[in-house]
Amino acid sequence: MDHDIIAAISTGLTSGGIGIVRVSGPGAVELCAPLAELKGRSLKEAEPNHLYYGKIRRDEQLLDEGLITVLKGPKSYTAEDTVEFQCHGGPFVLKSVLEAVLARGARLAEPGEFTKRAFLNGRLDLSEAEAVIDLIRAENELARHTALAQLSGDFSRRIGGIRAEILEKTAYLEAALDDPEHYSLEGFGEALAPRLKALKGDIDSLLKDSDKGRVLTEGIRTAILGRPNVGKSSLLNAFLGFERAIVTGIPGTTRDTIEESCRVGELVLRLLDTAGIRESGDAVEALGIERARRSAEEADLILLMLDGSAAPGPEDEALRALCRHKPALLLLNKADLGLAADPATLGKAWDLPCFAISAKTGAGLEAVTAHIRERFCLEEIRQQPLLVTNLRHKALLEQAVQSLSLALESLELGAPEDLLTIDLMDAYRSLGLILGEEADEDLINEIFSKFCMGK
Repeated sequence: MDHDIIAAISTGLTSGGIGIVRVSGPGAVELCAPLAELKGRSLKEAEPNHLYYGKIRRDEQLLDEGLITVLKGPKSYTAEDTVEFQCHGGPFVLKSVLEAVLARGARLAEPGEFTKRAFLNGRLDLSEAEAVIDLIRAENELARHTALAQLSGDFSRRIGGIRAEILEKTAYLEAALDDPEHYSLEGFGEALAPRLKALKGDIDSLLKDSDKGRVLTEGIRTAILGRPNVGKSSLLNAFLGFERAIVTGIPGTTRDTIEESCRVGELVLRLLDTAGIRESGDAVEALGIERARRSAEEADLILLMLDGSAAPGPEDEALRALCRHKPALLLLNKADLGLAADPATLGKAWDLPCFAISAKTGAGLEAVTAHIRERFCLEEIRQQPLLVTNLRHKALLEQAVQSLSLALESLELGAPEDLLTIDLMDAYRSLGLILGEEADEDLINEIFSKFCMGK
């Protein structure tokens, strides 16, 4: 860990009423003292955790006036000495104050470096640090609630409790292997098996709704598929409330995938308007069609659109294969022109929920969004006290479950105890990676590189 002094603008570079320049590291107060002109005292004499009105100067030049606070480590966000300048929120003002701090010898902070220092200094574990960025990026109430629960340490305590019991059982096993005269393994396996099943069940309960939780906090990746000119771009525009995609009567207008987000109640839909899928000799259109197929494979939800004013043809039915292993809805568009097929009958034949809509007038869209909310169990998920939404955490929890399953198989087969300890320690290490106790430098750097500047 670097112990130099870092500084950054922590409130972004958009205009606002207030902007904050944060400075952290050993000697931060001494470095910033010549810049802060307080009434009747030096910044070095300022009481921690108090706001002081003062002027911010670079040599004789007045940069701004505002509020200045000193936070002494370890009782600060980074667990280091920290100074924060609360300035007027104009980008030029903030840059001027930051440049003055850098000229004094501070270094521009890397993305997420303040939170990284909080982790390295033991103030946060890695899962809590990741919750910080989840909270910043939260786009709905569920995402905010989930991030706050993780930041408060509830998830860490749950994982820590499981790890502690695994370590206790492993330690006893290894002690018995090293000193069989004082530690007996008689009946140990019979007592261990139900405890391992309970621990595995505890992890399984965390994994139960992880996929649903992820799409509800990050947004539902929703691919709009269909043949050319069925109204896919019109549907995207209807969801967004403005004309994002070009709509014409010419088939093949959309050549590439267009991605936009829209809020539907508490849901966020990551909408992907794709090129119309058909056989095409146009190289550019063919590339767009291939991207459309790839979007279908990666989507959490598929909206399969048909021209409801015409009977479904062979090309429409060929698109059903793209929905075989994905949640999907069948949308009969252009209902304002009259429907050529009954939605209930066609939906039953295609084994898909079917809705008559008009992307032009917006008719039927409310029923579609209501079904999506029900499909992704929004009410049920909201009641969960802890929800795993991080893909890294999910993968590590799955590894821990696999290791515990192997340990249980070893017990059933009567395998040697030293093999049992290997599986138990694998589970222990997987859970430790969630908290950062087993993390290497590359993993830590990768995680914090995703943070914004100044956090």
